[in-house]
Amino acid sequence: MAADAVAATVGSLRPAEARRASAGLWSDALWRLRHDPTTLIALAVIVAMVAVAIAADLLAENFFHKGFGEQSILDNYTKPSGAQPWLWLGTDELGRSQVVRLLYGARVSLFIGSFGALTAFAIGLTMGLTAGYFRGRWDDVVVWVVTTLNSIPILYLLLIVGVLFRLQPLPFALLLGGLGWLGIANYARGQTISLREREYVLAARTVGCAPGRLMLRHLFPNILPLMIVLTMIEVGQLILQESAISFIGFGIQPPTPSWGNMLTNAAQYLGKAPYLIYPPGIAVFVTVLCLYLVGDGLRDALDPRLKSSR
Repeated sequence: MAADAVAATVGSLRPAEARRASAGLWSDALWRLRHDPTTLIALAVIVAMVAVAIAADLLAENFFHKGFGEQSILDNYTKPSGAQPWLWLGTDELGRSQVVRLLYGARVSLFIGSFGALTAFAIGLTMGLTAGYFRGRWDDVVVWVVTTLNSIPILYLLLIVGVLFRLQPLPFALLLGGLGWLGIANYARGQTISLREREYVLAARTVGCAPGRLMLRHLFPNILPLMIVLTMIEVGQLILQESAISFIGFGIQPPTPSWGNMLTNAAQYLGKAPYLIYPPGIAVFVTVLCLYLVGDGLRDALDPRLKSSR
């Protein structure tokens, strides 16, 4: 009877609706994303920023004809103008092109945010998945580590590390990722605990499926959508953390540009060159906003509970 009712319901739908009703999670999520203009615009902005950051060397050499550290004292504090491409955002106290430094700063900040988030994703997913599946002593150890790290003020810890060591982009990304996996681990652990007692997991255990294969083939695909959303949000959080630490002088150190240390430099000359503070500030704001919008759109698209509501 139930099968006949489902068949009758699907048969009463139009062909497009019938295809939607029978679509899988990923194809249904792709359909939702294509019909979500806000998420598409935010995603396009992120892709454009990543493309420009990757092409920073090419643009600096062939279009702007200026390096990020190239100085011109005679052109210091030049206001933004359209006279030449490298003057579009003006120059700083050393005559360095701000538009070129903004491109290289995008490369550093986006790399730290994305690589740090991937590191947090790998650590958090592994810890949460194994803790939720095996439980027992290993679960107690993971919960103790998460609770202990959550009790440590991350900002002060980063300040101490910044005072003791000169942070480069790769070690800084690894450090932020190594401290930012706690939320992902908590979510992965909670989802795994709720899934490990489902019928298909019990059936896999009954037929002798190894724990590693069971977690990889049955549990991991079911918690992956939520983990993707959390990782996108984590990218924005890590960019904000990098900007904050670099702004107070303990993150990425000059002459390597990042949006955070560009804001620091701009704050020092705010009275003489106020135009220096707008480009990096707007870049951080727009990037983090777009990442949160993409994360929110992915959350809606990957939520199976919304499939029947559209």
